[in-house]
Amino acid sequence: MAALHELAAQNNNVMALISDNGAVVYDKYRADFPEQYLNCGISEANMIGVASGLASCGKIPFAYTISNFLVYRAFEQIRNDVCLQKMNVKLVGIGVGFVYSNLGPTHHGTEDIAVMRSLPNMTVFSPCDPLETRKVTMAAAAIDGPVYIRLATGGTPVIYDKDYGFVSGKAVELKEGKDITLISTGSLVHEALLAARELEGQGIGARLINIHTIKPIDRAVIVKAAQETGKIVVVEEQNLNGGLGSAVAEVLMEEGCSGCLFRRMGLNDRFTDGYGTYADLKELNKLSSFWIIQQAQQMLKG
Repeated sequence: MAALHELAAQNNNVMALISDNGAVVYDKYRADFPEQYLNCGISEANMIGVASGLASCGKIPFAYTISNFLVYRAFEQIRNDVCLQKMNVKLVGIGVGFVYSNLGPTHHGTEDIAVMRSLPNMTVFSPCDPLETRKVTMAAAAIDGPVYIRLATGGTPVIYDKDYGFVSGKAVELKEGKDITLISTGSLVHEALLAARELEGQGIGARLINIHTIKPIDRAVIVKAAQETGKIVVVEEQNLNGGLGSAVAEVLMEEGCSGCLFRRMGLNDRFTDGYGTYADLKELNKLSSFWIIQQAQQMLKG
């Protein structure tokens, strides 16, 4: 929100649209830029139409709401009003994956990567922590065209303890390793990092790659990891059909890396199991650091 506030201060064409949610986090923005703020009510499809209309007049709208209501309920408008027309609209989905754990599958955004990366002209960002969220927001504003930013919630663990040179479309190698590669995105990068550190303590060199830009994906970093480690595990809180793992697999096959051992960890053609805290659901759905370590160890054993 601080990044959007900064953008609005620099450019009065930047606008914030919400769907009758996020009132508290937008308090300062609304007070400081009342003419650059619209509450469209609980009508997500209409919000996308409004955003597209504003973009056609030279505005830069950031349309914000819960991810599954944005991506699934307003898909037709996103496809036809935004992507087909290549409108300069920024879509911000909050609560991706199953961070809204105790609200159940109706509030879990576990197919949004597959849906949004399938759309022509769409850029898809998936930041892993607060610093990266800021960088992604600034990058989105600089892109002339549709962008989807998928966010978890406030309180996401810090991954970067210092600034770094963010480049749109270029993944970040968070940890070196020659034995196996872990690839993740969004808030699950934290679990993958815990797993990589534990594996290091076991004498296993686990490389960790953070894919903050899912589309366009960084093909070079994936091929390099396949060639240098020969083993890749992709970890995501998504349905495996069409998610990040599918995107990585496409790269491996198209670039001739078929000899690389490859596994995907996520929801295998199903919705989430169980209710509880976010930590509970990661454990119940075998996506905690414990289960990532188990998968890596099994792969290393052949």
